[in-house]
Amino acid sequence: MRRCGDVQLAHLGEPQGREAGFARPVVVVTAQLALEQHPSVVHVVPLTSTIRGYRSEVTIEPDPENGLEVASAAQCQHIRAIAVGRLAVPIGNVGPQALTQIREILADLLDL
Repeated sequence: MRRCGDVQLAHLGEPQGREAGFARPVVVVTAQLALEQHPSVVHVVPLTSTIRGYRSEVTIEPDPENGLEVASAAQCQHIRAIAVGRLAVPIGNVGPQALTQIREILADLLDL
């Protein structure tokens, strides 16, 4: 079962402008209650190995739990809804601390 905070490879397609695209890891941020309903679309935040230090990004260091190979920035400013068919199997999970940081930034960005 998919879980909040899962890191999965996603095929985001050809980017336009500065949006995230191509095949890259993403963090699933859809609420666990919604994930338990096996939705056909989930909300994700793309990861990038280019760390810019933006306030809208959360830096995640690689560890055995998240499965990342390099330090990555969760690009909260690029949140998007994607079909679950774009996701590969989970490679790890960012854990509650990083997920909380991501969700706090999303709340600020979306004025929640």
